Amino acid sequence: MSLDRALELLLKYRPALYAQGRLAFDAPRPAAWALALVGTVLVAVAVTAYRGGALRVGSTVGSPVRRRAHPLLAALRAAAIVLLVVCLLRPVLVLDAAVPRRNTVAVLVDDSRSMRVRDFDGRPRADFARAMLGSASPLRRALGEQFAVRVYRFSDVAAPVDSVGALAFAGDRTRLGAALDRVREELDGVPLAGVVVVSDGADGAPSALADATTALRARGTPVFAVGVGAEATGKDVEVRRVEAPRRALKGSTVAVDVVLAHRGLAGDSAAVLVEEDGRILARRAVVLPNAGDAVSVRVPLPLPDAGLHRLTVRVPPVGGEPVAENNARDLLLDVRDEREQVLYFEGEPRFEAKFLRRAVADDQGLRVVLLQRTAEGKYLRLGVEDSLDLVGGFPTSRDVLFKYKAVILGSVEASAFTVEQLRMLADFVSVRGGSLVLLGGRRAFAEGGFAGTPLEEAMPVVLERPLGSAGSDRIPATEVAVRLTAAGAAHVPLQVAPDERASLERWRTLPPLTTVNLVKRVRPGATVLLTGQTRDSTRGGDDRVVLAYQRYGRGKVVAFPVQDTWLWQMHASIPVEDMTHELLWRQLLRWLTADVPRPVEVVASDDHPAPGETVELRASVRDSLYVPVNGASVVARVQGPTGAAKDVPLTWSVARDGEYRGSFVAAEAGPYTVTATRGGPDSAAIDLDAMPSREEYFESALRAPLLRQLATQTGGRYYTPATVGSLPEDLRYAKGGVTVTERKDLWDLPATFLLLGGLLAGEWALRRREGLA
Repeated sequence: MSLDRALELLLKYRPALYAQGRLAFDAPRPAAWALALVGTVLVAVAVTAYRGGALRVGSTVGSPVRRRAHPLLAALRAAAIVLLVVCLLRPVLVLDAAVPRRNTVAVLVDDSRSMRVRDFDGRPRADFARAMLGSASPLRRALGEQFAVRVYRFSDVAAPVDSVGALAFAGDRTRLGAALDRVREELDGVPLAGVVVVSDGADGAPSALADATTALRARGTPVFAVGVGAEATGKDVEVRRVEAPRRALKGSTVAVDVVLAHRGLAGDSAAVLVEEDGRILARRAVVLPNAGDAVSVRVPLPLPDAGLHRLTVRVPPVGGEPVAENNARDLLLDVRDEREQVLYFEGEPRFEAKFLRRAVADDQGLRVVLLQRTAEGKYLRLGVEDSLDLVGGFPTSRDVLFKYKAVILGSVEASAFTVEQLRMLADFVSVRGGSLVLLGGRRAFAEGGFAGTPLEEAMPVVLERPLGSAGSDRIPATEVAVRLTAAGAAHVPLQVAPDERASLERWRTLPPLTTVNLVKRVRPGATVLLTGQTRDSTRGGDDRVVLAYQRYGRGKVVAFPVQDTWLWQMHASIPVEDMTHELLWRQLLRWLTADVPRPVEVVASDDHPAPGETVELRASVRDSLYVPVNGASVVARVQGPTGAAKDVPLTWSVARDGEYRGSFVAAEAGPYTVTATRGGPDSAAIDLDAMPSREEYFESALRAPLLRQLATQTGGRYYTPATVGSLPEDLRYAKGGVTVTERKDLWDLPATFLLLGGLLAGEWALRRREGLA
């Protein structure tokens, strides 16, 4: 017999019932006052008698030991008198009990795939649900004797079922909040004693659960939650999150950032694989940290051919983990065979421009347009599409500048621009979302007079006192040995060798560069990728910032304050076949142009919706100057797996300029293409892949705190498989539905008489031990 059952028999009524009822007394009021008065007098007499020594026996009654026993004796006698008076007042427990067979109980059974996890005494969680609610189970019979029972299955939606045995436990996602709302609406007007939820607590929409809880509490319907599963699943590693660019240029290498979490596998090695159709494209080994710590892994991924690629990031099972379904996540990568334009404005002839263009000349994904000032008002233009492009120098209108994805400023002073052009450059980054690269030189940074201009705020570095006047030949050049920072070592565009170890070694052996710009500090939020160590740094010299970047508005600004990266191509120590310089500039420019937004952008709420799930679409619409457009006619054409297409109108959200929203249902499994357009040439397309979700297996342990909170907030209770036997009795006194008042006598409980006898026996035993009896 369990301890809870023994206490239940001892107390006649379950202890939980006392919290559901209210205490009353059946004795008439005059008699109650009289009993209270008599009890007070008797307590006072007992306390006074023991304090004054009236109950002495023998000559040693005044000994210190016996006097110390007097307060305890007085307390025992007073407690017995008070208990006797309370019993004479005839206390009763008043309860609101459900009228038998007049109320309904809704039972919601989690039908999702996480119920297949084998952590219920080595069996699937679903086995408990079947045993608990099977037609022949004692619990189901007890519920049926008191209530009309309606059983529902729920995962993404809730639906009534005739038998728990018919459940397949194959739902892709759990929407507990939506299930509670469905039951509340369906049983509106029906006397509902309560809702029973049998689940492991996994819920993919916690905000909807909060709304459903509020609605049930307002109706006065308690939720009784039964948690199934173990709160710790033993050894397990899961791919918590995967992040990668949504689109990139063909031939690039992108970073796939993977966050791993684990339990019970600290110190074990794991492999992170990036696969396509079972073919491994990239691999990275990692040692799992201490339990509870997540580890971030960056996997460089050389992009495959152009087109849409469905990739899987997977960790092979480690240490015999019982749940392997959470070891993988899917991602979509759109590899585009396009050529992005980069404008390079150089203020004077120098080798940097020549070798930079040569570095990317064979890259089919990049075209660097060079605008080089050769004299006052005269420019050399290379790589332009039209003979009239940039004929007047640097663009003076936004529509011309905003055609480019990135801009490189070389050794060109601030006075070469008008104030409006400097503002336009800042807006090119913050509004248009382009990328800006600031190279070093005698006319750059503080030496070029950029302090106090509209462009200074966009820079990731702090401008120091200039070393000389703009363009001065007497500005001293400082040689710096370039070194990777920790952030730079993990930055994929700086991987200049086939693997990370070889790349680190290559950076250590590159020859030094020179700088004429005093750049030592970066702004808060900027990331330093390369630093430069001066020759005399061991004798009190200083370090310089060589490469740093920051987000500015919608775009990025990169500071690269060295003047001769071409030395990494032409230095005497560099072999002729060495591709470090070319690879560095190609990867940097591809990174800077990869995620630059277009006038029309569209994103979906989920790249991998489950079949039958609603997909929310959000489009951003801007004109050629990248000013948000409101009130436009925006349509998303959705092409499904069968090739059939339908138009989904997107309406202006009003809350944000240029934002439009809509939705569609991914009715079938397979690929979807969504193309958003506003009636002109500007459009944006994304691809989705509807497939069964693995979300049910992530964080697959029993989420008991969520279920406890749900029960507490609605006035119900939380149960484990060991305590669920009291559920029918608790439902009966839950105050829901049609109720009748019941009165239960407390004065004649066995425990009351046992307690009274115990107090009197205790007093007698203590008096006897002290020689007072």
